[in-house]
Amino acid sequence: MARSMANMHSINQNKNSSTGFTLIEILVALAIIAIALGALIKASGDHTNTAGFLKQKTLAHWVAMNELTLLQTGKQWPDLGTEKKSTEMANHQWFWTRETRELPDPVTGEPSQQARQIIFTVFADENREHNLTKLIGFLEKP
Repeated sequence: MARSMANMHSINQNKNSSTGFTLIEILVALAIIAIALGALIKASGDHTNTAGFLKQKTLAHWVAMNELTLLQTGKQWPDLGTEKKSTEMANHQWFWTRETRELPDPVTGEPSQQARQIIFTVFADENREHNLTKLIGFLEKP
């Protein structure tokens, strides 16, 4: 009987010592979780930056479309050359450049007096260094 009690005591000791995690196992698990969370935070930040850039690009395109529509619905015929102005939209000042070019007459090949090519380039900065969008449109003489 004494022998079986000693065996049971030995079995209980082995059972107790194998039920927990070692400090090394816990540290490895924490390191894996830390790396995964770091990657998740970086991906989330990249997504936020991309969403902000796409919003800026969309608004810049709307500015160009609005300016082209104003020319198309207006009665003024734009002069040839480049013009630099700004427009406010969505609580932001947008800086744009409008380039007006002659179009060739399809029959004669000479510069047309009835149509123009309009190129709008929209920038977020006043120095006009980083363009966000470019819109090319056409205008017929009223």
